[in-house]
Amino acid sequence: GMLSSSMASKPESGLWRDALRRLRRHRIGMIGVWIVLFLVFLAIFGSALAPYDPNEMDFSARFAPPSLAHPMGADDFGRDILSRIMVGARVSLVVGIIAVGIAAVAGTLLGLIAGYSTRFTDEVIMRSMDVLFAFPAILLAIAILAALGKGISNAMIAIGIVYTPIFARIVRGSVLSVRGN
Repeated sequence: GMLSSSMASKPESGLWRDALRRLRRHRIGMIGVWIVLFLVFLAIFGSALAPYDPNEMDFSARFAPPSLAHPMGADDFGRDILSRIMVGARVSLVVGIIAVGIAAVAGTLLGLIAGYSTRFTDEVIMRSMDVLFAFPAILLAIAILAALGKGISNAMIAIGIVYTPIFARIVRGSVLSVRGN
C-alpha cells in the first residue's frame, strides 16, 4: 500500500536505533552493557594489566587471603587469582563467541533446511534436534567431549552442538511463519 503523508515525512527510526534508545533508558540493561564492556576490555588488555604472571608460583603466599599484594588472594600454589582471572578472560570470551557462532551457523542452516524442505526431511532434522534437546546440556557436552577428546577446540565444538537445537527451532519457526504454514 501507499504511505500516508505523515508517515512519509517522518524519518525511519530503525529497529537498532529503537533498541538502543530503549536500552539506554533501562538501568539494569545498562549495568549489563557496562559489565560486558568491562569483560571485553579485560579480555583484550588483561595480559598487559595483570599485576603478576598468572603461572608464577609463590609457595610462601599459598592460600593467601585478599590483601593489597593479592587483591583476590592466592590459590594453593601461591598464584595470584586476580592475574589468573584477568588473563583467563580472553580464553573464556573467545570460547563463548566461537561456540555460539558454531551453534548459530549450524542451527540456522538446519532450521532453514527443515523449514523449506519436505515434511520427511523436516521431521528427521527436528526430531534429531529434539533428541539433542532431551539431554541436560552439561551431560551432552561431557558425552561429546568424551567422544571427541579433550581440548579447547573440542570444548567449543561440544558447546556449539549443545546449543544448535535452540537456533534450529527458532529459524524453522520463522521460516514456517513466513511461508504461511
